[in-house]
Amino acid sequence: MERDYVERIFERRRLALEARDVATLMKDYADDCVVESPVAGVHAGKKAIEETMQAVFASLDAHIRQQSMLIDGDRVAVATVMEGKDVGQFLGLPPTGKSFRVPLVFWYELRDGKIVHERRIYDFTGLLLQIGLLKAKPAI
Repeated sequence: MERDYVERIFERRRLALEARDVATLMKDYADDCVVESPVAGVHAGKKAIEETMQAVFASLDAHIRQQSMLIDGDRVAVATVMEGKDVGQFLGLPPTGKSFRVPLVFWYELRDGKIVHERRIYDFTGLLLQIGLLKAKPAI
């Protein structure tokens, strides 16, 4: 796969993420894609991926901004920052209205121009602490 083709895919994804455009994002996944996420665990297939993405966008008024990208053949790493507010039923719990800011890395594997594996890496515990769904005592 040519580098400029991969760059075009991920520029389209960057714009779609900023717009929270699930339909456009879904066009890039292979039918047999697998996504690993701290929130949803491992989910496979476009339907499961779409449902999870819609649920996250509905419960978190989140904006994801790309900071950098590395391309190595059919592997792509994208470093981003996710910022927003808990406005919905995140994890089935009432919204807290609290804001958050979490660094996030997406690790992708491509096949024939489609995403076949995506791994989302971020501090899930830190997110829960920031939005008030998890309490912690300071260390003594």
